[in-house]
Amino acid sequence: MWLCRLLSILLAVMVLAGCARQPPRQAVAAPVVKSDLDTLMYGDVGTPARVVKRGYAAPAARVAQVVPVRTAVPAENEPYTLDSGDKLRIVVFGQDALSNTYQVDANGNVSMPLIGVLNARGLTTTQLSGAVAAKLRVSFIRDPSVAVEIETYRPFFILGEVAHPGQYPYVANMTVETAVAIAGGFTPRASKGPVTLTRKVQGYPARFALPLNYPIRPGDTVTVSERWF
Repeated sequence: MWLCRLLSILLAVMVLAGCARQPPRQAVAAPVVKSDLDTLMYGDVGTPARVVKRGYAAPAARVAQVVPVRTAVPAENEPYTLDSGDKLRIVVFGQDALSNTYQVDANGNVSMPLIGVLNARGLTTTQLSGAVAAKLRVSFIRDPSVAVEIETYRPFFILGEVAHPGQYPYVANMTVETAVAIAGGFTPRASKGPVTLTRKVQGYPARFALPLNYPIRPGDTVTVSERWF
């Protein structure tokens, strides 16, 4: 009887000793993966996490670029450059078949007989006449004389708080106030202060805050804002 009690005591001691050797178990929290939307909403707190799946790292979200409104007034003495909508009179002296009226198409090109397609966008009339002469000089005419003049300017656009917003033919020596008058005048909610003018500068759109007496150019977009009170 005493031998059974001794064996029971030894077995209990061995079980307690084994349990004492096992390290305590700790709960491990799963790592929190922060999405790009979280970064945009709450800021970059700590080290930003990247979601990786099959070797691919999720790129950061892209924020659309907004063209800022410039307070500086654009230069008025910059040479006029051609673009879609301009109608040109191109004269090649001594070549009646080539002298004609040509339209700058939606891609900014001019198509002429013998020459084909020429890119006119961003060029002055002098630069375009030089390009036409260079093309003719290669294969057709030894010493061509070319003149380019604008027959009809491309239209301007007026938007916002005017009676009839839209596209209108350009008139020489126009100002913002003239453009508003052509569009039927201000609406009752219009702000009669500076307007926003969008114009291409060196091939890129730029926005300016301009007074009503500022001259506009073909292709400009005038936006009349709503007054606050």
